[in-house]
Amino acid sequence: MYELLIGLRYTRAKKRNGFISFISLVSIAGIALGVAALIIVLSVMNGFQEEVRNRILGMASHITVTSPDNALYDWPSTIATSTKNQHVRGAAPYVMGQGLFTNGSQVKGVLVRGIDPAQEPKVSELADKMINGKLNALRPGEFSVILGWALAQELGVTTGDKVTLITPQGQVTPAGLIPRLRQFTIAGIFKADYFPYDANLALIHMTDAQKLYRTGEAVTGVRLKIDDLFKAREVAREINRTLPDLIVADWSQENPTYFRAVEIEKRMMFIILTLIVAVAAFNLVSTLVMIVTDKQADIAILRTLGASPGSIMKIFLVNGAISGVIGTGAGVLGGVLVAANIDTIVPFIERVIGAQILSADVYLITELPSKIIPADVISIGVISLLLSLLATLYPSWRASRVNPAEALRYE
Repeated sequence: MYELLIGLRYTRAKKRNGFISFISLVSIAGIALGVAALIIVLSVMNGFQEEVRNRILGMASHITVTSPDNALYDWPSTIATSTKNQHVRGAAPYVMGQGLFTNGSQVKGVLVRGIDPAQEPKVSELADKMINGKLNALRPGEFSVILGWALAQELGVTTGDKVTLITPQGQVTPAGLIPRLRQFTIAGIFKADYFPYDANLALIHMTDAQKLYRTGEAVTGVRLKIDDLFKAREVAREINRTLPDLIVADWSQENPTYFRAVEIEKRMMFIILTLIVAVAAFNLVSTLVMIVTDKQADIAILRTLGASPGSIMKIFLVNGAISGVIGTGAGVLGGVLVAANIDTIVPFIERVIGAQILSADVYLITELPSKIIPADVISIGVISLLLSLLATLYPSWRASRVNPAEALRYE
């Protein structure tokens, strides 16, 4: 074990080797910063992905069943057939349309979703998202509407106010096509904490939507909630086999571009930040080369005392590995601590700089989330250690090739 003891001793440079010690500390700090940055970024991306997915699915649906022409007439039978699947926990019909809400000079294009207030809680968290009014305030024939808070703010309205909805389905008259207008009373305001819904979604009673969009007794489709959202694709296939004439889509199919983009971005960030760790790890090469040059006399004496080239190589492998372990350990500890407390660190930075980092009208969420996945932390630590060990191979091999006679010639 003398190789380990000497390698440990070489990590503590003497005063005359202060510059080498400084370079060694820089290498360790570089590895630590790279590892910490990789853990923090991946944790934030994991948290962002999970948070957005949960917020999307809190208002959207796990599975949607529609007809090819978006007019599902026998929807009670569709619900009865779908709920026979053991994974389905709830089902509710809906009517989807587009329109323009106006209030004075304010005009806003919106998605209008007709819902059944009694069945909607089975498939969404809308009832828990209400910040003003209640979901059961939507009653058939009263033409009331629930708006997202950002949409209500943009229109300058609140509960009890009137807004006018203009629908694309117009009326043909001798004067031409005239858009259909309908006045609605605001019955409530919700906050989904997902800006596209808060700024673009309006909810009305399903019966009013059927009258407004002239669908008769038909609905656009049926929304389903299942027990495990990650089984959505499998459950959708099972339901499609029982309803072959209908279109069954799961949440990943309805948002394919977004989730695929997040996954690709996460992989690319992992590769880029791993390269930063690699650069920091390979700084160990220059540090160990300088140590080998400085310790040539020691190497020569060890060789004359009977140390083999393999033992000399082990000494400097230990020396470089210790730097890698210290840097990786510090990086993992620092990265995990920052990632775990990102919800308090970011608000502090925002107060210091006097600006909001995540603006609601630009980003999907306004708070920076974080989710530490142990498998990611372990893989980052292992990769960092492997890169550090790889960086020590060449200097250690050079140390083992030192000729004792040449090294001691001028001693």
